[in-house]
Amino acid sequence: MQVHDLKKSTLSRDSKRVGRGGKRGKTSGKGMKGQKARQGNSTRPELRDIIKKLPKLRGQGVHGNRNKAIMKNTFAVNVSTLESTFTTGGLVTPKILVEKGVASKVSGKLPEVKILGAGDISVKVDIVGCKVSDTAREKITAAGGSVK
Repeated sequence: MQVHDLKKSTLSRDSKRVGRGGKRGKTSGKGMKGQKARQGNSTRPELRDIIKKLPKLRGQGVHGNRNKAIMKNTFAVNVSTLESTFTTGGLVTPKILVEKGVASKVSGKLPEVKILGAGDISVKVDIVGCKVSDTAREKITAAGGSVK
């Protein structure tokens, strides 16, 4: 074989061979150059790795999650409020506190009520269905009331 027997290649080196096949023109919908534009591209999906690196409490916002369905609907009522609202021998329940306007319903339901020990009480009251702190329990029993 001699040099003059060699045939010139039909494909020129300068010609661009992008986007072969397909009906979308030059790049066939592959965008521009790079790994993802090449034939046979299958990059490993890394979304799982990215998700696993995120902190669990991410996305709660600056002040934490304020979703009312998640938040505990507890009303704090002080002993001094009971003093001014109830008379001697009164019964204190979440329903009665809502009726008197001390607490309010949350999405149509009765709230959890916790009675705290701020202030003084001299009125004898009976507490049913409410959480009570230790100092509030001492003040109520000293005034002659009861906690159930």
